[in-house]
Amino acid sequence: MTILGALRPAVAGAVLLGLVSCGEQGGAATPSTPTTVVPAAAEGLVLRVEYTGGFISPQVLVSRLPIVSVYADGRVLSEGPVAAIYPGPALPNVQEQQIDQGAVQDLVDRALAAGVAETSDLGSPPVADAPNTRFTVVTASDTYVREIYALFETPLENSGLTADQEAARAKLSDFLATVTDPSGTQSHAYEADTVAAIASPWIDPEDGLEQPEVAWPGPALPGEPTGGPFEISCVIASGDQARAVLEAAGSANGATPWVTADGARWSVVLRPLLPDESGCADLTD
Repeated sequence: MTILGALRPAVAGAVLLGLVSCGEQGGAATPSTPTTVVPAAAEGLVLRVEYTGGFISPQVLVSRLPIVSVYADGRVLSEGPVAAIYPGPALPNVQEQQIDQGAVQDLVDRALAAGVAETSDLGSPPVADAPNTRFTVVTASDTYVREIYALFETPLENSGLTADQEAARAKLSDFLATVTDPSGTQSHAYEADTVAAIASPWIDPEDGLEQPEVAWPGPALPGEPTGGPFEISCVIASGDQARAVLEAAGSANGATPWVTADGARWSVVLRPLLPDESGCADLTD
């Protein structure tokens, strides 16, 4: 199994909001904050930055976590550091923080000031197989989505971009850097109520390591196909089944063969669902 953080740039290491202190002090305006405030959504998702596409395994394409998700109630979810070991852990390290309403609104202001609501051409650098970075902002009246190809992989020279495109990209990149500044509030492990299991037939990686089998305690595998040419399926565990899967993951890793009652062996990538997600379809948009 490919480690979930394989393509993340260094800027997305520990997602801790450095601008929290500004919100806690009443959201005082700074030179980079617009004077016209567009109210954030009153509930649900307010801001998300995530990768889409790129040359990575089908399992990772389905199970990849957003870089950061911010909700109207002040919850901030992101993937924390993961030990650089092989095989990697069976579960991603999803971290949760709490910020106040002023900080949530400040994030929306900064995102709009960075150009998330704009539609100008951002160009396409001469880079192959890079992911898009998708910015989503939800206000009280609109949802804005903007994608930018190869935001971190663009060469410094011969980028093929115009000066305007480079400037627009720099604004979005700078905004993302403020969201992922490693200073801010303390975080704790996110407790998911529902877990997606992305399953495919287990194949021996032939790495010379013995991988003990673990009995699969969740819903019947493999679940529903996710689409595409690969044998990748998805099934949702909730309630007691989710708790059983999470407990079993403590004795598993990313290369574990999960065994079902009929003796079949499966490779399973576990993906805790976030508060705005309800099923496998949310992972394949």
